[in-house]
Amino acid sequence: MRKRRSITFLLTLYFSIASTAVLLFGGYFVGRLVDAHLMEQDQAVLEGKLELVRNVLSKVRTESELVAVHDKLAEALVGHHDLFVAVVAPDGRRLYRSEGFGLANGPAWSVPSADAPQAAEASMREHEGRLFRFISMTADTGIEGAQPAGIVVALDIDFHRQFMTDFRNSLWVSVAVGIALSALLGWFSARRGLAPARKALNLMQRVSADRLGERLPPESMPSELAPLAAAFNDMLARLEDSFRRLSDFSSDLAHELRTPVSNLMTQTQVALARARTADEYREILYSNLEEYERLSQMTSDMLFLAKADNGLITTRTESVDLASEVERLFAFYEALAEERGVRLVLTGEGRARADRDMLRRAVSNLLSNAIRHTPRDGEIRVTVGAGRAGQTELSVENPGLPIAPEHLPRLFDRFYRVDASRRKEGEGAGLGLAIAKSIVEAHGGSISASSMEGTFRFAFTVPAA
Repeated sequence: MRKRRSITFLLTLYFSIASTAVLLFGGYFVGRLVDAHLMEQDQAVLEGKLELVRNVLSKVRTESELVAVHDKLAEALVGHHDLFVAVVAPDGRRLYRSEGFGLANGPAWSVPSADAPQAAEASMREHEGRLFRFISMTADTGIEGAQPAGIVVALDIDFHRQFMTDFRNSLWVSVAVGIALSALLGWFSARRGLAPARKALNLMQRVSADRLGERLPPESMPSELAPLAAAFNDMLARLEDSFRRLSDFSSDLAHELRTPVSNLMTQTQVALARARTADEYREILYSNLEEYERLSQMTSDMLFLAKADNGLITTRTESVDLASEVERLFAFYEALAEERGVRLVLTGEGRARADRDMLRRAVSNLLSNAIRHTPRDGEIRVTVGAGRAGQTELSVENPGLPIAPEHLPRLFDRFYRVDASRRKEGEGAGLGLAIAKSIVEAHGGSISASSMEGTFRFAFTVPAA
């Protein structure tokens, strides 16, 4: 199996490659700059001495003055041990030659003639084991009608060559040391830069079911990791909320199951306490049957919600007249509404593409919930109409005690009650709203709850027919 590379190694590698390229290019560029600078200095020196010789020759007016050129140049060039000058008269006589300057030793020092003048551009030649940069050209004298004299000005640059050799060696050693230091600093920087990631990893390793309150501090994270820390904190918050809901659900489920089971046990113990008539046993069995039906309904609801959670609900869609379905439910709940002194009102109309039985169950759960929580002489208003594009909306409004905004999103949780201590005898198990939400979402719709100025409202949308 291929070994995985660490981020520290990869960052160090990439930083080392980048720094190596920069240092190599920089070293090469600096070397070329120094070499060019020395060349410019040599060119300036040669051009200066060439101008000096040309100035001396331009002042010559007679043959005797031409002979005296040697003394003038010797005096002007005293102390320039690395500079060599040769001047040849128009007739071929050597008017001046620096000591050690081998004028006749090879064509490199051949003095240009009037027929073949050369430009004053420096060239390099090696002479007797030494490297020279030189200029050769012709220069006019002040003698009328005379041919121009030839001039060669050469500069010993062996010192420059040795300096450049030592400089390049030192430069490349410095570059090599710089590359090594860059790799070391890159590794250190990568380790320091990834310290927040290691801190986050340590925290993640500490997270467990009983330590979901841990959080990463985004403010102490680099800007690149701050969104990751925020997303991780959001994930922990969702997990913590899910675990809390699961714990509450387990407690509520145990409570809901305990009541009918306790009733069954009590009634059975009472029945067995003494001999009873057939009618008495029949009455106890009827009472037990009610508890069994309650357990059966709760089990059926739980199975339905489990299927909804896993996307196993199948719908047989058809065109459903929502107003007609609400009227049928009004007829079913009429007796209960009259008993509680509640009026049922329907307004609007609309059709939906939905499973008739499932949609009727969802509306029935909303109506049942509204009837339970509407005060006497109150009115429950059901409104059917067009919702957003391609949607039909149904809302159920009833008067009642206001509910705090933080409770509204959780009303569709299983077994959730705003105040569990105020549960009334005969109320449902607390699964009706959760089932209604699952049915609506199975149809691709949405459901919401709102409370404002003593009026409570549930509303859902489903695809229009």
